[in-house]
Amino acid sequence: MEKIIIEPVWFDSLGAKSSCTLVETPDVKILIDPGIAVMQPSFPASDAKKRQWREEGRKAIKRASKEVDIIIISHYHYDHYFPTDLSIYKDKILFAKNPNEYINDSQRARAASFYSSLCVTYGETNLESLMKTKRGERKYPDPLADLPIACHKDFGDYNKRRAELFEKGRRWFDGRVANWVKNPVIPELNFPSLKVKYPEGKKFKFGNTSLRFSKPLFHGIEFSRVGWVFYTIVEHENEKFIHSSDLDGPIIEDYAQQIIHENPQVLILDGPMTYMFGYLLNRINLNRAVENTVEIVHEIDAELIIYDHHLPRDRKFRERTEKVWKVAKEENKKVMTAAEFLGRVPVVLSIGS
Repeated sequence: MEKIIIEPVWFDSLGAKSSCTLVETPDVKILIDPGIAVMQPSFPASDAKKRQWREEGRKAIKRASKEVDIIIISHYHYDHYFPTDLSIYKDKILFAKNPNEYINDSQRARAASFYSSLCVTYGETNLESLMKTKRGERKYPDPLADLPIACHKDFGDYNKRRAELFEKGRRWFDGRVANWVKNPVIPELNFPSLKVKYPEGKKFKFGNTSLRFSKPLFHGIEFSRVGWVFYTIVEHENEKFIHSSDLDGPIIEDYAQQIIHENPQVLILDGPMTYMFGYLLNRINLNRAVENTVEIVHEIDAELIIYDHHLPRDRKFRERTEKVWKVAKEENKKVMTAAEFLGRVPVVLSIGS
């Protein structure tokens, strides 16, 4: 791409959890998911090194934030936003995950704390005075209605267990809906030095640059208790970039098809959490994530796919996603981690070498 310039600010392959990306077009500068977190206990490095990488990443994110007009927060996990260091949001437009719906309980609580702090810092007011206690009537359809490909996929002997999980998931979803309906509404904010908008399913124009945002999507498998995210599409004239946020693979086939339909020139795609294989990630869902990524690599005309976040937390990430790298090589598609894009070796592969 010539008009849309992409710079990975910090990613897992650099040693701390993040997928922070700087995007520049002729019209606007954007920072996506400016958060960072220390690697998990199983990561093969000392606690001191983990803290060092997190601090390096935090400083890089803060530097990048100074030059942007827009900040995007796809969800309220700490590796995707700064909850307390609020200086990065000054004089910005903040497009952030709607905290009032399609959100799990823990992220709702984090969001409420975050917006309370923003109100005090930038509005000299308290959030409670702005919140609405009543909302208009809204029905929330079964989320599986939007996932026909995934729902009709045959998993053989696993089908019965999957149906059981779906029923449990629907009950969990109904519980979340009950919370959304009863919780007071956290409004969008409009302060002199900060604007906050909830962008899911919407499009915004800045000169000849458009920002489009997906509807809320599961963070991983169907009815993932981790919650929902959105992905971001940046377009300028005939150029298109997608930052996928946390689709965990993508595991869900319909999400892969959405990306294929968009056909971006540059794609940032997170991978499955292979470091949790055998615990929170089973073989079936790992295979789904790999097959979906293979199809994305095969079908889109991308100049570059940065395949990072979640994956480089595991020394065996290439082995466990081997088919993706093999297909990319066979089809001469440029698929790499953020570290490799920056001319470096992923930290998890360099430790002890």
